[in-house]
Amino acid sequence: MAMSAAMSFSLSSPFPNNTINHRTNHRILSPRLTLTTAKQPLSISSTTLRHHIRRNLPFSAFSLSNDGGNNSGDDNSGGNHGGNGGGDEGDDGGDNDDEASRNRKEALMVLGEIGRKVETLPKDMAAAIEEGKLSAEIVRRFLNLEGLGFIKWLLQFSGFRERLLADDLFLAKLGMECGVGIFTKTAAEYERRRETFFNELEVVFADVAMAVIADFMLVYLPAPTISFRQPLSMNAGPIAKFFHSCPDNAFQIALGGASYSFMQRFGSFVRNGAKLFAVGTTSSLVGTAITNAVINARKAVDKSGAEEVENVPIVSTSVAYGVYMAISSNLRYQLLSGVIEQRILEPMLHNHKLMLSALCFAVRTGNTFFGSLLWVDYARLIGIQKAHNEEHA
Repeated sequence: MAMSAAMSFSLSSPFPNNTINHRTNHRILSPRLTLTTAKQPLSISSTTLRHHIRRNLPFSAFSLSNDGGNNSGDDNSGGNHGGNGGGDEGDDGGDNDDEASRNRKEALMVLGEIGRKVETLPKDMAAAIEEGKLSAEIVRRFLNLEGLGFIKWLLQFSGFRERLLADDLFLAKLGMECGVGIFTKTAAEYERRRETFFNELEVVFADVAMAVIADFMLVYLPAPTISFRQPLSMNAGPIAKFFHSCPDNAFQIALGGASYSFMQRFGSFVRNGAKLFAVGTTSSLVGTAITNAVINARKAVDKSGAEEVENVPIVSTSVAYGVYMAISSNLRYQLLSGVIEQRILEPMLHNHKLMLSALCFAVRTGNTFFGSLLWVDYARLIGIQKAHNEEHA
């Protein structure tokens, strides 16, 4: 203890003038200590030094709990931070509480700079700030987005809010996907119908509308999020609680102080797959039903060409498309959003938004084209569509 002769512990608050020498005092009343050396004073938090001081000082009854309680010894040294855990477990709890406390303090400072109260924020976001789950950067992003008219309206919906705060290009990607979907689907319809395209615009419109709905959900569901979800009620079942705790994207970076296990990430794939199965089945069911209705109406009017056009099998096609979206589309779009965009392109081009947007557009267009090829091969494989040469065989 060569340094002890030149070092003393002094209270920084609430008694700045009192000095307590560590040889004669076993009690610290302040949560922050000032170590005065022969050269200069250093301000160090009690949580950071608790474990080091307890190991090096010649007594074990030295307490650094923030509440000034009667916790003493190694068993209760965690204080407010470690609960009843002792030793290193208390210190780990202290570090987690310190991070939450720091996030809360910095977030409130950001709001205070513009004279904004936390009560004016959406309830789920205000609760996350009070719990220390949101960093100051996320709060700033929310305040900046509030200054944009249309986006401000979208922020009132929790699903859009969670996605816009996690990815500021979310709306751009949504527009890209739907725009590419409209173009490619319309081109496919024209290629298929040719001279009857304008006479069957109602069918074309129905098919394109269903495709856009599917494209929207393919971007929305697997998009990375900052989750503000509050815990479910106590009477919720274990399965509901498990899927509630899963991320929205199986590969996303954990944001907002969250962390996910392998099973939770796999659960995200299963949950989104179930949703996309419902979306794909429903959209295909509506689309094929409208198509068949128009085909039957034309057959009734023009009996000469009745045998040239066959009805599309509604149930088998709809279920097959739902399975395709639940497996192929689900995996491809989760990889696209959580790995290619969030983990590769975004870190590389974070300060070059225009180039980032261009690359995202190129990657998503390629993914849409690749998905169309996979669907044709899959539909022919299971027999719901036939190749042109098979039809005329």
